[in-house]
Amino acid sequence: MTLKLRDWLALCHLPKVGPRRLAELRAAQPAWPDGWLAVLPAPARDALRLWLTRPAASPLEALVERALAWEAASATHHLLYPGHPAWPALLDELSDPPPLLWAWGELSALDAPGLAIVGTRRPTRDGLGNAARFAGELAGAGFCVISGMAMGIDGRAHQAALEAGGPSIGVLGCGIDGVYPARHGALYRAMRETGLLLSEHPPGTRANPAFFPRRNRLITGLSLGVLVVEAAEKSGSLISARLAGEQNREVFALPGSLNNPQARGCLSLIRQGATLVTELDDILAELAHWVPTRAEPPGEPAGAVPPVTPEEPLLALLSDAPTPLDLLIELSGQDVLHCQQRLLEFELEGRVAQVPGGWVRLPTA
Repeated sequence: MTLKLRDWLALCHLPKVGPRRLAELRAAQPAWPDGWLAVLPAPARDALRLWLTRPAASPLEALVERALAWEAASATHHLLYPGHPAWPALLDELSDPPPLLWAWGELSALDAPGLAIVGTRRPTRDGLGNAARFAGELAGAGFCVISGMAMGIDGRAHQAALEAGGPSIGVLGCGIDGVYPARHGALYRAMRETGLLLSEHPPGTRANPAFFPRRNRLITGLSLGVLVVEAAEKSGSLISARLAGEQNREVFALPGSLNNPQARGCLSLIRQGATLVTELDDILAELAHWVPTRAEPPGEPAGAVPPVTPEEPLLALLSDAPTPLDLLIELSGQDVLHCQQRLLEFELEGRVAQVPGGWVRLPTA
């Protein structure tokens, strides 16, 4: 017998049973309900039996009815569970997938292949530009941009994807009705209208530091890969990158200057084997079997760094933070003479400048 929504709502509220145990039981496919009652630990078994036999006397019934009332309150409110037509199949690859997801917005966002974009909450101007550029280009290529609705890189990626007319999914570390951080109110409204918000937590659940690492596993679990735009050495974005690797997802990172503390985490990922990315095609090449039909390039998102053509790889490696010549040589794979010649040409054109610590890309470049 296939479990229905009410069944999953009860199961996810059972005591002493977390997502990992529920996933193990689901994989074993015990008969419902007797098979489940036979293998659940005593507290959970007793709670489930009471709900099945005398729901009015069970505390689970009030939780189930409250959830169903929330879903019925709006056509954009959804409760997703294993077996739901919109349930993301990629989540079944996790060892601890959520037994239930609260969703607010357009479920069609789950139809497109997803790519996570993550990074620091305190990005540089160049980091924000790169987040907008890649989010817009990915949306134009048919991808759904997935992130965590945080300040900085996350928020800019969501905004740019929506501006480009593409789908975007925000995974929350609070209840589905929460707005965290509060200053993202307008972005939350936009995501509810044209994107999709997901949470493991019911309405009214306040943000909790313990929720965010678990949220990260869903960001990467929903995605084919994760792009780290800017991250310090101890950034939470590196947790996402580690989770992506453990989930057999692709890990991508943008290079940055050695003098930019917010780029050191990305450089560390590249040293560990992450794919170095300077343009969209670097990502598409690694996801060749998943690449959807490409649309016409979207309009340039506000504040984005203009696209760089393949003939100008050095420009793609430069930002507003100084990058030493030796690092440019190493990352570009070009010889010293060629790099120096191209940099001189760009300097004469007013596109780059040499400053203490290396070379920077000028805003007009």
